[in-house]
Amino acid sequence: MSNFTIYHNPRCSKSRKTLELLKENGIDPEIVLYLEETPSGEEIAKLLKSLNMEPRELLRSSEAEYKELGLKNKDFSNEQLIQIMSENPKLIERPIVTNNSVAIIGRPPENVLKLIG
Repeated sequence: MSNFTIYHNPRCSKSRKTLELLKENGIDPEIVLYLEETPSGEEIAKLLKSLNMEPRELLRSSEAEYKELGLKNKDFSNEQLIQIMSENPKLIERPIVTNNSVAIIGRPPENVLKLIG
C-alpha cells in the first residue's frame, strides 16, 4: 500500500495545487505542516536522500533568511546547511511529497504525478 506524505505550506499556491492533485488522484496523504512541525536535521537528511538531492539544492534562495544568513557563501558544509534548514524551515523548498522511500518536489505541482502509478 502506498504511503504518501506532503510537507505542506497552506499559504503556498504550489503546495495547495500539489495537495489538490493528490486528492484528485484518490490519495489522501499525511499532511506535515513543516513550518509548525519543523523537521529535524535527521528528517531533512532522510528527505534529501529520498529526493536524491544535495542540501544546497533544497534551499529557497529567494527567502530573506537566505540573504540574512549569508547562504550564498559556498563554504557551508552539508551538515551545516541541514541544521540551518531545521532551524529555519522557510528555507526548505516546498512542497515535498514522499511515497515510501521516494520523494519529489511539487514544482511544478504536476511533478507529483510521477509518484502515482
